[in-house]
Amino acid sequence: MNKKILLSNIEKIHTTDMGIKRIKKNLNEDIDDVVEFCKNKVLDNNCNIYKRGKNWYCEVDNIIITINSYSYTIITTHIKKYKTQLLVCVTF
Repeated sequence: MNKKILLSNIEKIHTTDMGIKRIKKNLNEDIDDVVEFCKNKVLDNNCNIYKRGKNWYCEVDNIIITINSYSYTIITTHIKKYKTQLLVCVTF
């Protein structure tokens, strides 16, 4: 889906009181304005924006922001977790 749709509606992005608490908790940060914080992340040139089902997903700086594509409500944020692989070399 075209990320320009989300970017052209950036002014509509908002969240709820519960969303503010959830975002701060999930990011382990005390952010004064979570909506502006998330908007700035979405507008970052390195942000990977894609749509899956009814939500937009914005990945940047190890953070994933989930935004409802109809209401433009920030649902949640998560710190991206990376899977690590253990390589074992055996020599004889």
